[in-house]
Amino acid sequence: MARHYNKRKIANWTYSAVGVVVALIVIFLVFGHPKEGDEQKSGQSLEGKWVTVEETAVPDAPEPEPLAEVIGVVPESVSQADPEVANLIEQAEALISARPPRIIEARDRLNEILAMPMSAEQQAYVKERLSQLSGKWLFNRRIYPDDKLCGSYRVKRGDLLSKIGKGFNVPYQVLARINRIRRPESLRADEVIKIVKGPFHARVYRSSFTLDLYLQDTFVRSMPVGLGREGMETPTGLWQVKVGSKLVAPTWTNPMTGKTYEANDPDYPLGSRWIALDGIAGEAKDRTGFAIHGTKDPNEIGTASSQGCIRVHNGDAIFLFDLLTPALSRVEVVD
Repeated sequence: MARHYNKRKIANWTYSAVGVVVALIVIFLVFGHPKEGDEQKSGQSLEGKWVTVEETAVPDAPEPEPLAEVIGVVPESVSQADPEVANLIEQAEALISARPPRIIEARDRLNEILAMPMSAEQQAYVKERLSQLSGKWLFNRRIYPDDKLCGSYRVKRGDLLSKIGKGFNVPYQVLARINRIRRPESLRADEVIKIVKGPFHARVYRSSFTLDLYLQDTFVRSMPVGLGREGMETPTGLWQVKVGSKLVAPTWTNPMTGKTYEANDPDYPLGSRWIALDGIAGEAKDRTGFAIHGTKDPNEIGTASSQGCIRVHNGDAIFLFDLLTPALSRVEVVD
């Protein structure tokens, strides 16, 4: 009888031990691995590898995927236009489709091509490819070792994200955007972040209602704009982003009617952001009161309907707000 009792006791202990082990395995599988967005230990990646400032990837940087479009899919209208440009485009496509992709070489090659005379179809194609590539080399935490426009920075004790941005001629918002930093004040000493070497600039084409964005001299992307109506045309020439001029939905008084608008007014015309400009050359010289700003009416984009300001979609207004640097970023308006 005692023997049977001991056997049952041993079996119960065995089942209990197995149950504990299974429970521990389940807990480890569910909670033992860091999830996207988890805090990292200072100076250590989620994979547990210590990083140095010389390394080419920011901790937890995603591996860029190859672009969907590869060599061989260049549209016929592009390949049959200027043969010299078409050949150079094919060479850039070969760099993109290489394994591993040679993103920076392709970007620089396409950016050089963009300065050449070419058909409208070829220019549109090159700009679209450069815009796609910006998602790989710029708006991504990965850093390519041969990229002169981006790099890595190890945070020092007492550093502020705004101070770091100022040192590289970009607003802190773009660093927060790229590094997925939700709270700039949470920056930690010895953390390695991706930096961008600015400033950004813009060129606005009145004939096509288009704004082209550049990082230094490298094309990033295009966006549609609305411009000044007849008699109040947006002046051509060179502007700079005014110091202290980047505002979130500011109170605004219409100089034509004298009516003042608050951000919560249903007919508030400025949208999400206001980036004031100072004219420094050409027809723009010494002109003030002009700005890049958002709009609540998307039908205004692509038209000449403003009092001279450059209107953009609200999402684009926030995007430009995060990239343009007061006193350093230039906005050139051309026909």
